[in-house]
Amino acid sequence: MSVQSAAPVEPRGFSLVQYAVCLKGIVWREALRFLHQRERFVSALVRPLVWLFIFAAGFRSVLGVSIIPPYDTYVLYDVYITPGLIAMIQLFNGMQSSLSMVYDREMGNMRTLLVSPLPRWFLLTSKLVAGASVSILQVYAFLLIAWFWEIEPPTLWGYLTILPALILSGLMFGALGMLLSSLIRQLENFAGVMNFVIFPMFFASSALYPLWRVREGSPWLAFVCEINPFTHAVELIRFAFWGQVNLTSLAVVGGCAALFLGAAIIAYDPSRGMLMRREG
Repeated sequence: MSVQSAAPVEPRGFSLVQYAVCLKGIVWREALRFLHQRERFVSALVRPLVWLFIFAAGFRSVLGVSIIPPYDTYVLYDVYITPGLIAMIQLFNGMQSSLSMVYDREMGNMRTLLVSPLPRWFLLTSKLVAGASVSILQVYAFLLIAWFWEIEPPTLWGYLTILPALILSGLMFGALGMLLSSLIRQLENFAGVMNFVIFPMFFASSALYPLWRVREGSPWLAFVCEINPFTHAVELIRFAFWGQVNLTSLAVVGGCAALFLGAAIIAYDPSRGMLMRREG
């Protein structure tokens, strides 16, 4: 009678604990990097504060804002542009997180991350979640400073209802930056790409002026603003800050976040992605 030796059974997939440990490690690494780069935190706040306290003060009497949803009364111009400045913080953070990915790829750290046995889509999603978490901390720091200038939601619940909008918009901007990072080979080239993406998205949106005013001056520019994902991120944040939901903006931001993330995952795929083709 022959005794058959049992072949070792290889584990199929990973447990939830292993996924959680991986996610914790990536988020913690991003948090430590953010804490060690204090100038990144300061620069993230300086830009919107300059717009809020200088630009808004100078144009408050020129760029009047009518009563538009979600506002049920006249609001000051600095109150109107606050959601746009919040979205700007998240957009800059998404680009900076992607800049760090380009740097890690040049230094070889990205290769260490991508050779992990865990699925690549989970690694990239974890990196995206880490970047979005940092941007949310920056936004609440900005809202704390703005509170001293009496820029606040109608009720304190606004600080809580804005959180889902910040999560979704932060994921969208981070996924966009991740997609761009897969197309850039050198660190020096990414700064130009950032400016090419950030400033058109910011200025061609409802961040600084309502769309009805843009439509009066230029109908084609108003159309560009309406199809701009940044506009819908601003409006999603604006309505959430006032305790309301803009369903159109919610659908657009959620769809764009899924589209950008899916494209980034494909781009970082060594068998199909643009990254490995360019390096190869």
